[in-house]
Formats: sequence, structure tokens, C-alpha cells
Amino acid sequence: MRCPYCGSLDSQVKDSRPAEDSSAIRRRRICPDCGGRFTTFERVQLRELMVIKKTGRKVPFDREKLVRSFEIALRKRPVDRDRIERAVSGIVRRLESSGDTEIPSEEIGLQVLEALKSLDDVGFIRYASVYRDFTHIEDFTQVLSEVNAKIGRDPGDH
Repeated sequence: MRCPYCGSLDSQVKDSRPAEDSSAIRRRRICPDCGGRFTTFERVQLRELMVIKKTGRKVPFDREKLVRSFEIALRKRPVDRDRIERAVSGIVRRLESSGDTEIPSEEIGLQVLEALKSLDDVGFIRYASVYRDFTHIEDFTQVLSEVNAKIGRDPGDH
């Protein structure tokens, strides 16, 4: 593993432990050349996934981009980091086990929406406003009606 500080190709593992519900291994490493310490994560990857963008362009799937989407939607919300990691891991597992190596970005977006709906209503609405490209207040009203129907609340209740 290359040292992020000095670029040395040699590093030593000082500690390994399971992470993210044992779906990854967290390793603490030290560089013998510069003494820098850093953490790496090792995950099982069933197949190399490609994302097909709306423009038709294909890009490699990036798990970290998926994590950032959740973090942006859930910024300043009371959602535990472990719940986000479980949701992301679940989406990645479903994508990898689908049998397809090329996944439309819309499919990933729908899975994120579904996961956010069960995690946090505000995060769901934030993500939906970008994903569905809201342009009018009526767009928010429609999604709020969907959320309220999910929890059995009248849209006029506060």
C-alpha cells in the first residue's frame, strides 16, 4: 500500500479489525520510511461495476460518491454513521449481485431514495429535490404528500 505522505510503496499493518458489520476490514498502517500513519479499508468486490450516466457516458462505480450523497442529504440530521454505512453496503451488495455490470445512474438514485425514505424524511426530501430536479413548490408538496402517506399523517398536520 502506497504511503499517502511520502509515496513509499512499503507500509506495515499495525492493527486490523472488522468494520461496517464485518463487511470490511479496517487496517491501521505505518510507513517505515517517513513514520506516517494512515487507515485503509478492505472490502469484497464481487465485480467491477460501471455507471451509465444520463448522457450515455460510462464511469466506474464509486462507493465513496454514494456515501457522500447520503452525507449531503443527511447533513445536520440525527442519523448514526453506522446506519448510513449499512444502507450504502446494502445498495452496493444489491448492485453487485444483480448480475449486471453496467448500472444506469437512475437505478442507483432510486435505491438511494428508497434507503433515505426509511432513514430520515428530511434527508429523503433533500435528495429527492435534487434527484427529481424540483423547479416549483408543487414538487415539494407532492413529495411531502408521499412522506405523509407513508407515516399516516394528514398533510395539514404539523
